[in-house]
Amino acid sequence: MAGTPTFAVPPGFLGLTRRDANAACVIAGIPLDIGTTHRPGTRFGPGAIRRASGMLTDGAHPGRWVEPPMLDLSDIGDFAIALGDIGESLLLIEQQAASLPHLAALGGEHGVTLALLRALSKRTGPLALVHFDAHVDTWPDNFGQLFGHGSVFFHAINEGLIDPRRTIQLGIRSPVQREVWDWTLGHGVTILTAQDIHASTPDAVAARVRDVIGDSAAYLSFDIDCLDPAFAPGTGTPEIGGLASWQAQAILRRLSGLDFRGMDLVEVAPAYDVSEITALAGATMVWEYLALMSDRFAAPA
Repeated sequence: MAGTPTFAVPPGFLGLTRRDANAACVIAGIPLDIGTTHRPGTRFGPGAIRRASGMLTDGAHPGRWVEPPMLDLSDIGDFAIALGDIGESLLLIEQQAASLPHLAALGGEHGVTLALLRALSKRTGPLALVHFDAHVDTWPDNFGQLFGHGSVFFHAINEGLIDPRRTIQLGIRSPVQREVWDWTLGHGVTILTAQDIHASTPDAVAARVRDVIGDSAAYLSFDIDCLDPAFAPGTGTPEIGGLASWQAQAILRRLSGLDFRGMDLVEVAPAYDVSEITALAGATMVWEYLALMSDRFAAPA
């Protein structure tokens, strides 16, 4: 085995040192966590994900036989936020994302997704959405905070950023008020609970995703608390009974051909992690996405 040992790669995601906003896919961290409702600390998520990603630099993706670090990628560092101000932070995030051709964002809390959808939907129109999470995130507010991390898709639907009839949520299992659940389903969102997925297969789940998304321009939002706390303890709002990491990985690998225009991986809170397993799970899901999209991100000859 040649090259740099995994423990010594540069600190960018997958060891990337290129900082080019015009790359086919741009990785950026978004260290926001002021809208969390339980345990804070996801501001440190981007750094933890980048460090853990070193484990993924010593070979090709088995199955697609591409090496994501060799694709047309860059890591431009972290977005600026307005410390203590959610509204201003969302505006700054939207402005910084607006000109990026294809963004893979490392959160940060799930609230960052609202700003990213605002930026992207101005170019695409309402997006289809593939949403991995323990929570529906369609509460109208979070203990009085209008733009907390549990209200992302309430606002995204009301603002017309996503098409709820082309939206599927995977792994849902948290306590939820009946009116919130009914509001979500009533707007046309498809929900596959964690129990639904456990009783099914990755092939069948992926087929359902395809049925919902169709050929629409789509966005992937992956909240790490979709995974069971046994696989991802380092998060702010853990819920038991979640997906195993292999299940989420297997579903992602079966989503080739969908017209993804961007993605985020959110809610990694390294202060609560054990042996970096949450950060590694998060880094691996982004790595899977890059491999999934490798045809679109191929480096120029």
